[in-house]
Amino acid sequence: MNIQSLLQLHPYLWTLPKASGEKRAEVLLYGNASLLTSMDDKVLEQIANVAALPGLAGAAMTMPDAHWGYGFPIGGVAAFDAEQGGIISAGGVGFDISCGIRCLRSNLNVHDAATHFERLADRLFATIPAGVGEEGHINLNPQQLDQVLLGGAQWAVKQGYGNAADLEYVEENGCVGDAAPDHVSELAKKRQRGEMGTLGSGNHYLEVQVVERIYDQAAAQAFDLHEGQLVISIHCGSRGLGHQIGTDYLVMLAKAAGRLGIHLPDRELACAPIKSPEGQQYLGAMNAAINCALANRQILTHLTRETFTEIYPQASLETLFDISHNTCKEEQHEVDGKPRWLHVHRKGATRAFAPGHPRLPARYRDVGQPVIIGGSMGTGSYILAGNSTNQAFASCSHGAGRAMSRNQALKQWDGRTLISDLARQGILIRTRSMRGAAEEAPGAYKDVDQVAEVTEQAGLARRVAFLRPKVCIKG
Repeated sequence: MNIQSLLQLHPYLWTLPKASGEKRAEVLLYGNASLLTSMDDKVLEQIANVAALPGLAGAAMTMPDAHWGYGFPIGGVAAFDAEQGGIISAGGVGFDISCGIRCLRSNLNVHDAATHFERLADRLFATIPAGVGEEGHINLNPQQLDQVLLGGAQWAVKQGYGNAADLEYVEENGCVGDAAPDHVSELAKKRQRGEMGTLGSGNHYLEVQVVERIYDQAAAQAFDLHEGQLVISIHCGSRGLGHQIGTDYLVMLAKAAGRLGIHLPDRELACAPIKSPEGQQYLGAMNAAINCALANRQILTHLTRETFTEIYPQASLETLFDISHNTCKEEQHEVDGKPRWLHVHRKGATRAFAPGHPRLPARYRDVGQPVIIGGSMGTGSYILAGNSTNQAFASCSHGAGRAMSRNQALKQWDGRTLISDLARQGILIRTRSMRGAAEEAPGAYKDVDQVAEVTEQAGLARRVAFLRPKVCIKG
């Protein structure tokens, strides 16, 4: 990105000045000069297009890990007011609806567990179905799948996957309301019936990590984290169902925009007013997909626990937090000094409620919501806490963010060589696809340390702990 076209507001916040006669809202970009320069020019074009959509409240924003996406940039945040003609856009949510991270803390210390990491890696890889189109051991009939889409992680717990204590630490207590399975196509449902409890492919992973450094002792104590402790991060979403919903509704929302005379600066921003029939149908289908993803991560949590106790009989895994980063949520935020109910699109961005927020679990209310910035295999991840200084509709970075395309990565790395190199560093990779491993090479992503540091310096969230990977399961 050519940052010469930007105006720097402070060291970690920039804006794109309007051209003469340009009709759009403000554009804000969080990051430092290095991160912004590394971004594709398409990011700036896309977020400026988002700023031209009707009913936008405040500014259209990008997070420090932003990169090019479909419609919205990944790392894009925008909030719309339904009472002022605000829209809902499938491109502002993403195809992998409710992709997110479930983080589990364990009672295990890395030094005591390390001798069994090879066995643990093999058993997790055998237990956790991972890969393109990979199905698990759960096959649901249509009525059962509808119950998943309505019940989310709460459904999974009732079926014996995990326990009720998990739900307190899952967004919306594991189930979002206003889900409408009837607005999900039969093709989307068909794609999902064998995919519950599966990891998927691409950048999804299950990673066993060690807490290597604590930054904020008070927050770490509230999160029950300490150096040397093993934690597990499960990164996945709504699988085939969410992707099909995105595909289906792009067509429907594009037709609605044409019917209603909504000017689309980019056809990938197909949208409809939130209160329109099409907008309400998409919201219902999207909420069903969120519940699907929450149930999926709950099942994977159960499978992970079973595997750990097989290897380490003394193991106990508790849910630290579960939060999505591809959603649209109705939330109250202050705009121009007044509280307003807004539909906040976060595409590749994580909700990060500040200390004191009433929707936080009591355990975390004094320190803020746990936020996970996931790295790529080999580079580490961060746990952060939400900040009261956040001015981005309580949003922050969700990961390192790609620095190059998958095709570019394939030209630079060989999967087998990469896995061997990581093994020599003490990081065990298990994957069904050497091509996929090359596509997800650590060097294909931005510097996660810089992303986390800038996220903190920009006031979006503060670092609590750094996690070093030890075992990574990928599709």
